[in-house]
Amino acid sequence: MTTVSDQSLQNKSQHGFAPLAIARIKGAQRANQIAIYLIYAAIFAFMVFGTIASIKAFHDNQLLYQLFYNLPYVLVALTIPITIYDALVIYRYRLNQPSMIAMSIGVSTVILLGGLLFADTAWLGLSCWLGVAFLFKVSFKRFFNFLDAEKDAEATENN
Repeated sequence: MTTVSDQSLQNKSQHGFAPLAIARIKGAQRANQIAIYLIYAAIFAFMVFGTIASIKAFHDNQLLYQLFYNLPYVLVALTIPITIYDALVIYRYRLNQPSMIAMSIGVSTVILLGGLLFADTAWLGLSCWLGVAFLFKVSFKRFFNFLDAEKDAEATENN
């Protein structure tokens, strides 16, 4: 038996998703966009500081070398907690196949930890995390395109 408040909540839901769920998914999408901006900043820092460090006058500058070498790693590493949160939201609301989520997070984690433990480097593992944020961007985009298509279909039915 549904009550009046249950019926009003069902009327506000979009294709079976509660407004709170949609708000949580939008928040995760915003967090994912921050992760993508951090990735762009890492690529930009790598290019700029690498170019400046390659100039002969700056070959002995340790600060430029550290910025060139470590700043991109730090920026990409900051995206890891964000993408794990996004993975949990995507898994919770089934926006993508669970095997795809587990594969992307699992492979990136194994390669990162394997590189740190056995190869004494993190570049390959962190490069895997670059792709995870863009994979989740596509998942969010497909979900909101689906909701928009549903709204458009309802609007044309009502007219």
